[in-house]
Amino acid sequence: MSNTQIKCVIFDCDGTIVDSEKLCCEALRQVFNKFGADLSVNDVAEHYEGGKLADILLRTQERLDLNISIDSLEPLYRESLDRLFEKELKPMDGIFDVLSRLKDQGVEYCVVSNSPIDKVKRTLELTGLLPYFEGKIFSAFDANSWKPEPDLILYSAMNMGFRVEECIYVDDTPKGLEAGVRAGIKTIHLLGLNEKTHSLDVQKIHSLHELELCI
Repeated sequence: MSNTQIKCVIFDCDGTIVDSEKLCCEALRQVFNKFGADLSVNDVAEHYEGGKLADILLRTQERLDLNISIDSLEPLYRESLDRLFEKELKPMDGIFDVLSRLKDQGVEYCVVSNSPIDKVKRTLELTGLLPYFEGKIFSAFDANSWKPEPDLILYSAMNMGFRVEECIYVDDTPKGLEAGVRAGIKTIHLLGLNEKTHSLDVQKIHSLHELELCI
């Protein structure tokens, strides 16, 4: 991490610093199967792109040709996901080592998410990450703009006190990566559940342990 130009790492939350994407897909599977769908986790994962929860639910509903109120689906999804998180949520492999190295190098970091801030804090608390990100959590609900729009990324950089060229952004979903690219920030694709082909010109890593090679 010798390049002093990079002064801040902006992390996505779900699937980037917490190992949650499979649990998100399982929650979607559970909810839609209650309404007669015949989904597997692999079915959901194949189409999972991230983004605003209401849009994820709507895309899934349209793909399955089901007519269900989003107002009904959203609380059911959040309840299902909360139960799964309580039982199974873990931090991403390597995240504590990465945060320690960033601190040693004097590089700041923060986390951004399309989720409400209370949900982000609970997610971080369950994985032991909350003390590392206190005061450095930025929600789309605060910025009033959701990925793939770039505003949340710009909002977080501004609040951390850095220009976009002094930051890098790490995400695992196409919608999140699009937000980073549109914000004009160096964007890193953490490969995992979402290894879909996309046309975005971003650097790819297979593990957070590789992040220091990008800075």
